[in-house]
Amino acid sequence: MRWFRAGNGRPRDPHAAFAARLRQEGRPGPTRRPGSRTRRSLRREELATLAGISIDYHQRLERGKETRPSPAVLDALARALRLDDAEHQHLRELAARAARYAPEPPPPPSRTVRPHLKLVLETMRPSPAYVISRSMDLLAWNPGGLALYAGRDDWPAGHRNLARYLFLHPTARTLFQDDWDELVRGCVARLRGLAGTAPDAPDLTHLVGELLLKSPDFARLWERYDVIGRKRIQKTFHHPQVGDLTLGAQSMQLEGTPGQRLGVYTAEPGTPDHDAILLLDLAAPPPAGHPDTKAEQQQRTQP
Repeated sequence: MRWFRAGNGRPRDPHAAFAARLRQEGRPGPTRRPGSRTRRSLRREELATLAGISIDYHQRLERGKETRPSPAVLDALARALRLDDAEHQHLRELAARAARYAPEPPPPPSRTVRPHLKLVLETMRPSPAYVISRSMDLLAWNPGGLALYAGRDDWPAGHRNLARYLFLHPTARTLFQDDWDELVRGCVARLRGLAGTAPDAPDLTHLVGELLLKSPDFARLWERYDVIGRKRIQKTFHHPQVGDLTLGAQSMQLEGTPGQRLGVYTAEPGTPDHDAILLLDLAAPPPAGHPDTKAEQQQRTQP
């Protein structure tokens, strides 16, 4: 894969690439010029001095020739670069992955959504809700959970993926016109974090390979090696069917289902936003195999 290969065709060391990107980007604190609000890149010599390691050793780390740095070295680099907790942990995971690299990728987590979770989605109506995989494939949803992302139901079920939607669906930029830049940065950061621990996973490599080929925006953000994205507790949608609405957003890991997450959007009852999600829930077709009939949907709309 292009995203996992160095220019010489050998497997690219993501730990080395991440460390180099952090040094070149510059960090807060000692990496700023005095009196300047802008960051500057650190030279290898400066970072090696700050971390208390030799210049030669640091060069070998960045070039991927040294793949087994000790925890003490990683901690020293993290302090020198002023990494936050998430970046520090990601650096540790990349180093651990490089040290035990195995050519055969582990099997991806199950995509099967357990029946009781589908019942949970149903009880959340009219709040839009869905279950996604670790690589953001849409695995299960209630009617509003599909209809909220306008146009997503145009795609076949196996093609529905949140990252694919954000970068490739023509409606996404309009739907999220206020927050699109922030949302896509967070999306890529999440995939980058997964790539640090499972770089060969087929569900990830297929998605990333497709987005690198089809989306210049994704390719640009992917090369930044960011692993942190701000999580918004509210999202504003400019929906072609129900107009503008701002909803509370929550996402959580599901127990007993590795890699699966539940996403749900909420609005205060009696508000225009709640009226909008109620309209989406009533107008959207139920998922395949859903017990609702057309008559039952009509019954819910009657006073």
